Amino acid sequence: MKFPKDGRCYLVVNGGLFTSLEKGKMPMRRSTTQLAVTLAGVLAVVVTTMLPLQPVFGGGGGARRDVLRQEEQNLKDALEHVEEAVDHGKQGHAEVLLTHAEAALQHALQGGKDRPHVGEGIAHLKEAIEHGKAGHADVATKHAETAVMHLSQGKLR
Repeated sequence: MKFPKDGRCYLVVNGGLFTSLEKGKMPMRRSTTQLAVTLAGVLAVVVTTMLPLQPVFGGGGGARRDVLRQEEQNLKDALEHVEEAVDHGKQGHAEVLLTHAEAALQHALQGGKDRPHVGEGIAHLKEAIEHGKAGHADVATKHAETAVMHLSQGKLR
């Protein structure tokens, strides 16, 4: 390896790699090297900071959207069960009403109980369950019907 007589060193780039120090085509002074290292460091910091903030697939907000979909599905399931409870309650089947009211309660609790109408629906489901356990199908049916009204109003638009 030969060094130039003027005392300056140059890096020879061969295929994208720095292969040797000799008189060549790309001068790399100390200030240029420091600048390149600093810029590479800044780029690495920016990329590692911003990459986790980018959505992996599609648009942003995917996790929140999934939570809302799951809450909506739970409310639909709760509504189906409480409607079944009302149908059986009208026929005087307190045990079947109780079964569907309990299933509806579980779905409603997972369906976003922080919404005002869902909270009211849950309260009426609990009343329907209480009266269903006592064998009062008629009173339990009234509470289940009120729960249907509230849960259907608690759904997202």
